[in-house]
Amino acid sequence: MSTRVDPDLSREVAKFGAEDTQQCIHCGNCTAVCSLAGPDAVFPRKIIRYAQLGLRDKLLSSTEPWLCYYCGECSQTCPRQANPGEIMMSVRRWLTAQYDWTGFAERLYLSTRWEIAALTVVAALVVAAFLLFHGPIVTDRVELNTFAPVFWVELGDWLLAVTLGSLLLVNSFRMVRLTLQSDRDRTIPTYVYLAELRTLVVHFLTQKRWRNCESLTRWWKHAMLVSGYLTMMLLVIVLLRWFQTDGSEWRIIDLLGYYATGVLLYFTIDAILGRLRRGEEIHKHSHVSDWTFLVLLLLTSSTGILVHLFRLAGLAMPTYATYVVHLAVAIPMLVVEVPFGKWSHLAYRPLALYLIAVKHRAEQVALPVPSSDLHQRVPI
Repeated sequence: MSTRVDPDLSREVAKFGAEDTQQCIHCGNCTAVCSLAGPDAVFPRKIIRYAQLGLRDKLLSSTEPWLCYYCGECSQTCPRQANPGEIMMSVRRWLTAQYDWTGFAERLYLSTRWEIAALTVVAALVVAAFLLFHGPIVTDRVELNTFAPVFWVELGDWLLAVTLGSLLLVNSFRMVRLTLQSDRDRTIPTYVYLAELRTLVVHFLTQKRWRNCESLTRWWKHAMLVSGYLTMMLLVIVLLRWFQTDGSEWRIIDLLGYYATGVLLYFTIDAILGRLRRGEEIHKHSHVSDWTFLVLLLLTSSTGILVHLFRLAGLAMPTYATYVVHLAVAIPMLVVEVPFGKWSHLAYRPLALYLIAVKHRAEQVALPVPSSDLHQRVPI
């Protein structure tokens, strides 16, 4: 079987941060120290080799980059300072750009100006919408639902959720198509995919393979952060008409808001301090998109807290103005990060583990999927 070689692949991946690929001499140390690698999941070594040799199709169809949770141990012990952990991170950025049919993800990762411009345009549209279409402004008391009717805000939330979810779903289908490239992969029947859906759900909710890394701290932090995301999404999409109410009284549902905002704020600040101190290996190399995501998340949490405090204090105009600023930060973050940026890994990583499980089950039931086509066979 012939394999097409792309001599530009290594340089292309380097643009996403993998600048030390050619330093690797394939001693195998990175794979040996990785607690998630194994005989059928030889990463980071194999992924680096694909990039070096220009094996674009193999890199595109590989799920191994998503098996890496970037503990940093491989980079710490690399005798050539090739930084295999950051290479794996860069390959994930590259794959995210390949999955995206719009081309926005590639522009976001490769151009800081383009990313800032995209965020600014969306923020300007949000502000313009409020300037043109806000409701009556009541100043003697807080009437947030008069200024921003909850029906229209809720409708906008649902439209945004469906649009962004659809974009991410299309990109996920592209990931599946690229991963299952071979004709033999396409012979896997539907019941095998249905039988492994539990794997997709479990890994989406728990990211449990992270617990196999040396430190459980990062898994707990990630789990708490995701719980904050999901709680806030529940409040602003499903429970908004009870969460966004008029007046300055306190409600029991505010407890969920306190939890979500507190978690997001605490762990965002913790991540920012980690990247500033650069003490851990995973914080020594920060892509611009990493900082953008953290800054936007910090501003979203902070402005959300201010809206709540101003409402409780009965300060009408500060409440309305901060509410607009809050949405002008939160909506661009969601539009950019969910389908095209850092948040997309929450979909791609469990999907990769699901596809691995599907191929493994197909092999077990004696379907014509040879072991050479199984990119890895890992415990899930």
